[in-house]
Order: sequence, then structure tokens, then C-alpha cells
Amino acid sequence: MTIQLAERMRALAPYLFAALDRKKEKLVARGVDVISLTIGDPDLPTPQEIVRAGQAALEDPANHRYPAYAGSAAFRREAAAWMQRRFGVALDPDEEIAALIGTKEGIAHLAFALIDPGTVALCPEPGYPVYALAARLAGGEAHVLPLRAEHGFLPRLDEIPAAVAQRARLLWINYPNNPTGAGAPVEFFEEAVAFARRHGLLLCADCAYSELAFDGYRAPSVLELEGAREVTVEFHSMSKTYNMTGWRVGFVAGCRQAVGALARLKSNLDSGVFGAVQQAAVAAMRLDPQHLDALCATYQRRRDVLVEGLRRAGYDPPLPKATFYVWMPVPGGDDAAFAARLMDEAGVMVTPGSGFGAAGSGYVRMTLTASEQRLAEAVERIGRAGVGG
Repeated sequence: MTIQLAERMRALAPYLFAALDRKKEKLVARGVDVISLTIGDPDLPTPQEIVRAGQAALEDPANHRYPAYAGSAAFRREAAAWMQRRFGVALDPDEEIAALIGTKEGIAHLAFALIDPGTVALCPEPGYPVYALAARLAGGEAHVLPLRAEHGFLPRLDEIPAAVAQRARLLWINYPNNPTGAGAPVEFFEEAVAFARRHGLLLCADCAYSELAFDGYRAPSVLELEGAREVTVEFHSMSKTYNMTGWRVGFVAGCRQAVGALARLKSNLDSGVFGAVQQAAVAAMRLDPQHLDALCATYQRRRDVLVEGLRRAGYDPPLPKATFYVWMPVPGGDDAAFAARLMDEAGVMVTPGSGFGAAGSGYVRMTLTASEQRLAEAVERIGRAGVGG
């Protein structure tokens, strides 16, 4: 018997990183010592203060029951306090913040709250695949905004056709940017807010990497701009900042109408973030800033090992000032072939840029979520293999 799948499944290709995971498993089963620089999953453990807070919360019977749908009052207050300390942004924890089971689900569900058939999400490319995929699953369209090196990997909002802008409900931006590692100046945020106001759409800022920055750079928040909260939501994640990818917790902040709509949708689809995880996240947001200083210093050292080694091997990667990714143009421009050769001839896995959309073709993304020793070994293997360098 063959079951009949929903028509929307036609838009649902295998998730890029799930496919890469399967490839890695096959190589390891063959006895290959694989150095994987694909998935942005921190190799460092969650800080002990957070783990201890989570352990203590597990013992509290109150956390054995359903949590509050939009997050506990304590979690939302702490998220608001964190936004105030970090960006100087004052938010109402009851109306302008909601907890998420990781920002990936919040990003995906937002499309179901705002996108109708015939409407459009404006999505950067190369970019996080969920922006466009969620719009299509919700019955809408995704309009690609190419991110080009010559424009600093910023979308050209003035190139969006008027007819497309008229149907747009969402404009996605992501800075510091995955996969390019680029930052955005405040002037671009001002342009994006003005665009959102002019076209009556919601500006959605994915801020998963806002705290991972190097060389003195500090990423700004769109919500710092006067009046931005009326047309903007930001997605903030514990995953990268606190090495909590497996805990699945984050929050959405900003425009109360959009936050409320997303919270209402989610209350019908899930039962909220496990209370013990929320209490661990509160401890995370209260961590001494020295944690972040040490984390960024670690990634900066790794960045330098990888970039300098690749340059010695004859490649030309730029030096990112944020995120834990290196976005490198490949010799010859065939990113899929380049990645396949690295895997087969060097046992090093990287992500083809075309996996982030056609505008990512000609690049590969490498993560810094491996030790300095493994990164140095990866560079040595790549140099020995001489793959297009």
C-alpha cells in the first residue's frame, strides 16, 4: 500500500544538514577519520552554571507539568532584561516577548501566522533554508534577495520589483549573517525599517549569531532604532551564545501584534518550552560576560588557524568578523564538486554554498566548531590533496 502525501510535501526536499549527516555516517562506517566542518553545532559544552540550573529545575515538581504557552513570566522578564542590558531596548515582557522551542521553529511558524496564498516572503540568498521553505509550506511564495560580495552581502532592497513588494508580508534579514559571516551597518537597518513601513510588512531579523563577533566588533539590534519595534521582530537564540543547541530554547521580541500572533498560533500547535529548560536559559542570560569574551576568543583563534592555513594552501577566504563560519569562494566555481573532492580525497566535509540557494553557488561554508588542532589538520589534509587550490 502507498499512502498519499499532502501536496505541500512536494516543496519539502530532504533538509540539507540531515543529508550531510547521513554522508558523514557512511564515511565513518567505512573507517574514514572524518573532519566535519558542516553543521553549526558548537563542540564546546554548555557552561556548568547553566547545567546546574537545569539539574536543579528538574527536581522541581512544578516543571513536571505543562509550561506556560508563551514562556514563564521569569523567562520573559529575563529576556527583556537581557535585551535592555545588551542593546538598551526596553520591551514589555508580557506583550513583546515569547519563548520558542529554539528559534528554528519560531521562524518556521511565523510564516503560518502571516503568509497567505498569493503573498510573499522576501528571503535572502544564500540564506538559512527555513525562511523560504516555511513561506512555501504556508502556501505563499518566496522571493529571493541575492546577497553579493560586491554589496557586502547586503540585499539590494531597491531592486525588489514593486509588484512583489506590494504582495510581501515578511522581509527576512540575518546579521551577523549565516552563511557569509557578514555584518550589517545601522544604516542598512534604517533602510530595512523604512522599507517595511512603506510596504506595510513585517521586518524579521534572525539574530542567532549576534553575540559571536571578533576584533572588537559588536552587532547592533534593529530594535535599537526609534519606531522599529512597530514593524520588526527579532529572533534570539541560546544555541550558539551559550552552547545550548540541544536544549532548544530561544525567544522572539518586538512588534506586539506579530509576537502575539505567533504565540497564539503556537498555543494551538505545541505546549511550550519545558520549564526546566526555561530556568536553565534564565541562568544562561545571567551569566558573567566573561563567558562570552572567552567563547569569542576561542572562535577567533580557530578562525585565524583556518583562514591563515587556507591562504597558505592557495585559497582566498575572507576573514569574517562575526559568526563561526568561513565563507570561501572555490576555485573553478563548482562548489558541489569541490566539496565532494574534499570529502573523498581529504576526509574533510564542508557545506556547498548552493545548499543555501542558487545565489550561494561558487562558495563553500566551513564551521569553526572543531578544535584548533582538528582545524589545522583539516587545512593540512586539504593542502596535501591539492583540491583546486
